Amino acid sequence: MNLKFLIPTLILALAAGLAPDGAVKAAQTINISAQNFMFSPATITVKTGATVTWVNHDEEPHTIFSDVGLFRSSALDTNERFSYTFDKPGTYHYICTIHPRMTGTIIVE
Repeated sequence: MNLKFLIPTLILALAAGLAPDGAVKAAQTINISAQNFMFSPATITVKTGATVTWVNHDEEPHTIFSDVGLFRSSALDTNERFSYTFDKPGTYHYICTIHPRMTGTIIVE
């Protein structure tokens, strides 16, 4: 095997978001349920670039609101979804503005 030609190919594949075998690397997607007036899981840790999707499983509407204004959903009715992609590491807190006791935390590594 000639490494002189293999190494540039691997570098290009990784830069293009491909695994060395040519498969596309899947982005991490995490689901959080709003159910029984709680977010579940209430705290999660994800990798930078992950997309978090909240799904309302209650009969009452819920919102997803970042305490620093980074993201904000409209009122989600039953089975509606809201997604946000976390591009930077950090700890992000959120609440339902309709039911402020509903809180959650996303830790991005």
